[in-house]
Amino acid sequence: MMDWTDRWCRRFHRLLTRRALLYTEMLHANAVVHGDREHLLGFDPAERPLAVQLGGSDPAVLAEAARICADLGYDEINLNVGCPSDRVQSGAFGACLMATPKTVAACVGAMARAVPVPVTVKHRIGIDDQDSEADLHRFVREVEDAGCHSFVVHARKAWLQGLSPAENREVPPLDYPRVYRLKQEFPMLEIVVNGGIDGPEQGLPHLAHVDGVMVGRAAYHRPFELACVDRLYYGDSRDPTIVEVVDGLVALAEEMRGRGFPLARLTRHVLGLFHGAPGARQWRRILTEEARDRDAGPELIARAAMPCLGDGHTAGESAGG
Repeated sequence: MMDWTDRWCRRFHRLLTRRALLYTEMLHANAVVHGDREHLLGFDPAERPLAVQLGGSDPAVLAEAARICADLGYDEINLNVGCPSDRVQSGAFGACLMATPKTVAACVGAMARAVPVPVTVKHRIGIDDQDSEADLHRFVREVEDAGCHSFVVHARKAWLQGLSPAENREVPPLDYPRVYRLKQEFPMLEIVVNGGIDGPEQGLPHLAHVDGVMVGRAAYHRPFELACVDRLYYGDSRDPTIVEVVDGLVALAEEMRGRGFPLARLTRHVLGLFHGAPGARQWRRILTEEARDRDAGPELIARAAMPCLGDGHTAGESAGG
């Protein structure tokens, strides 16, 4: 979710689910160690529980990056060994590291020794011609021995040559049973399944076989579906209503204005809130065209939502105080 799940996206998603573990976009360990930490890593306590996702292949640098993130209050450090993009491969991290389990184990071991919070790994079921079940189990066993006890498994292999990142999310067939068998082989580990899960309700059947599910692009493009997560997965008695979510966005926009952040940093993440609902096109149009105005604020969100919500909503009153 590079360039997607930034701090404002996560603040928005917290209006929909209080309990689900949220992830940052993937950050290279070198950037964490040497870059603008407030820009890259700043977050509001309301975003927790929150995992930071790191990329890299140098154990010492990853350990330092993990230490920085843990000191800032992140609840989990996740090493991404699943992203197949050319940019990631050229930097010797992401899915290409599945070819060298010892390197991943060295990185995980250094990170686990550096921080008191869990170090987890996100990976594919295989890459290129290294995709047998024995290869997958060997990879997990070696990384487990280094100190990782939680694995997020994208149930597709990755072709590092010949397929684009977008094609790698669609073309290789999903193989959920292989992930289920991984859990059977390693019952003591936490195994979370990822890939092709088209929303929280579609994730529920997987819980008969694994410990958790990760939803990515569906949550971003149709975010209101996240509103059922706390009820379905954590036993809460009710879902937040769309009115409550919009009022929360109005309040968040007011906060952003007070802190000097442009509204467009938020609105680009909320365009899918009314996906498939009457008025959704106007919502997207108003936010896309007008949020770029430097004076745009909470009243714009209230006005854009009115065609979707009807006469009973009070977002306009909220925006006015």
